[in-house]
Amino acid sequence: MKLFHILLTSLLLLSNANGEKNLFDGKTLKGWNGDPKFWSVQNGSIVGQTTKENPTKGNTFIIWKGGKMNDFDLTLDYKIEAGNSGIQYRSFVKPGKNDGWRIGGYQADLEAGDKFSGICYGEGFRGILSMRGQKTTLTVDDKGKLIKDAKQFGDSAEIGKAVKKGKWNQYRITAKGFQFNHYINGVKTTELIDNDETKRRKDGLLALQLHAGPPMKVYFKNIVLK
Repeated sequence: MKLFHILLTSLLLLSNANGEKNLFDGKTLKGWNGDPKFWSVQNGSIVGQTTKENPTKGNTFIIWKGGKMNDFDLTLDYKIEAGNSGIQYRSFVKPGKNDGWRIGGYQADLEAGDKFSGICYGEGFRGILSMRGQKTTLTVDDKGKLIKDAKQFGDSAEIGKAVKKGKWNQYRITAKGFQFNHYINGVKTTELIDNDETKRRKDGLLALQLHAGPPMKVYFKNIVLK
């Protein structure tokens, strides 16, 4: 009976009546799978870090083990110190021989720089899909070539002012059917409509990225899925 109450309490802490589920307990990496050389919990945050002495050969990811996501509304807080990172959704483990922490698919990009935070990037998956300030519709022509019809709804630099560099930010991603919207601190950054029936993904994995290259550090917390 005591064990039952413990389990019940844990479930109540993780989800509520609104269908929201907290994917990170703030203390451990339980429910997540990443290379322990790079991922840890520090001061209530999931932290990915590379150093000059401990670089990653290629982008590496920590993967949520809770299953595949289809339609969803996800929010999390992030902070980044140098480099580039991202939130993978409806994603997949890359095929071939690798360590299992190589992920491809839709990515909500974030960086320490000024250009890419908020865009939709296809990691191993068609490259940049929709830039900041754009609503992009993807189609394929009769020769199989990807067509990107991008319409501007806002100025990238102005939207970028919503990003607090070196501080905590809230990222929100919504996926309904094949329409995806990204928001940072409540400001819409990009919209993607994926009508590429040959490549688009109706479900897949959630993962957090640590980018190859110069030393970097990225923090994530308050990861809530609805």
